[in-house]
Amino acid sequence: MIIKEFSELRGLNVVFINMPLREMARPNVPPQGPLLLASRLRSHGADVSIVDLNAYRIIDELSEAKRASLGRHLTENEVKFLLESHFNKFGEPDIIALSGMITTLRWQKIVANICRKTSPQSFMISGGGLATEIRGELFNWINDIDAIGHSEGDDIILVIAKEILDLKKNGAFNNFDRNLNSPFYFGKINGRHRFLYPGSRPKDLNSLPLPALDLLEVDVFGNRLLDWYIDTPVWGGSANNSSATPFTMKKSLTTVSSRGCPYNCAFCYRGSQGERNYRMRSAENLFQEAKILKDKYAIDFLGYPDDNFAVDTKRLKLLPLLFKEIELRWGTHTRIDEADERLKDMADSGCIYIGFGAESASKKILEKMGKGGFILKKGMIKIPGYDFEFPRTMIEGINNCLIYGIHSNCTWIMGYPGETLNDLKKSVSFILWQIENVSKELTPGTESHKIAVGSINKKMFTATAYPGTRMFSDPHVTKILNKHFEIKFSNKRELIFDDKLQNYVLELDDATKVLLDKNGEPLNFSEMSNEIFLEARKKIDNGRIEDILNM
Repeated sequence: MIIKEFSELRGLNVVFINMPLREMARPNVPPQGPLLLASRLRSHGADVSIVDLNAYRIIDELSEAKRASLGRHLTENEVKFLLESHFNKFGEPDIIALSGMITTLRWQKIVANICRKTSPQSFMISGGGLATEIRGELFNWINDIDAIGHSEGDDIILVIAKEILDLKKNGAFNNFDRNLNSPFYFGKINGRHRFLYPGSRPKDLNSLPLPALDLLEVDVFGNRLLDWYIDTPVWGGSANNSSATPFTMKKSLTTVSSRGCPYNCAFCYRGSQGERNYRMRSAENLFQEAKILKDKYAIDFLGYPDDNFAVDTKRLKLLPLLFKEIELRWGTHTRIDEADERLKDMADSGCIYIGFGAESASKKILEKMGKGGFILKKGMIKIPGYDFEFPRTMIEGINNCLIYGIHSNCTWIMGYPGETLNDLKKSVSFILWQIENVSKELTPGTESHKIAVGSINKKMFTATAYPGTRMFSDPHVTKILNKHFEIKFSNKRELIFDDKLQNYVLELDDATKVLLDKNGEPLNFSEMSNEIFLEARKKIDNGRIEDILNM
């Protein structure tokens, strides 16, 4: 099914609904996935709108009672009123597309139920991380949806739209008995016909339209959602996203320069973004978008939160000349072993921030994570004044960033399978070395010293096992998951999708929190006792990581 003409989807009304994410983090990344698909549909004539539930953080008595200092999510009744108001303004949608990571199952169940009652004739589909990880089993967890779209949706969204529009034109809308010959028909489950749409892997990312950011400019109540995003720093302490910076930004946005990841960290799932099929946008394409964003929204910083920005040195060498025209500061993530001479081109083009997924300073834990191949390739090195050896690659990467005037930010994971208190102390010691390294030439008590010390990230994620990752199927992890959440695997080591697993996924809403079982016992994958594990977690949460060295 190929869509060729702009007007091919004229008459189709589609609404995307983006789910709320971590309540304790300020929303600073517009929902690029739904906005990319919205642009794709609009380019073929469809009417498209979006309800971004993650944009809202309400500050009132209820948020104070919850101790949600940055504001709370909308309540279920507030979501219902927002959706009803949106549908009244834009018309009953032909397609409702839910989007969200695996951490949004609870919200997707709520929103799908509201939508089914509010707009019973709509064709409802779930896409994104949750749909990609759970796939067809999700029909048993969210009974109100009609379809699942997994993996990348740029091309398959057009196929879905054409199928539904054809039904509508033939007077068979919502009579899915008329669409059972579709190659994507999955079967009848719990009395409803279901469809499963596999996404593809667009090879030429340059040919895709830019995200439809204009759909966020004003919501149905007049709230300027896009301004909320722009006014919230992409990275830095106030973002509450395990980042810290010595600089500030007044107006910032994000975009993505690549998809997929050629590497295979045990704790990471990349299925909805190309798995290990790595593809990049060209330097020219990045420049064109950056110029548009700066000219239209007056941003002073652009974030590229994809994981492997610096893989292609040829692309990096083109950036300085291109970005010189717009003089825009920017930042990204990449592997720490790539923080070498390529940093010069990045710095010359305006890069002032690079995030590294260090995750641990322990050789043993890095190997268990599947990160040892590149972080440990130069061996370990002893730093005077510290009790532990650190990966030489990490030391060199941090120092190279300092040389080129780029701020480096490391993220960390505590409680990983096999981690002892001594392993955790190695990560803490590395963080303290970072603080010393960045402030050693500054006078304690001065503002510059305070800024430098505060620019080093001291937060840590709690090791969490997500379905679909190698970590989730590790024998040590499966044993603990079975003990605390009764999650089961078949004799062939295949995950059993039952209510027990659903209950576990419902708890996956914040990567910093410690999951508790029904008896209040912590889900602790490490070799630390529960008492030590919780004490260390508390010190991290209280910003007292140095006290871990005295445990």
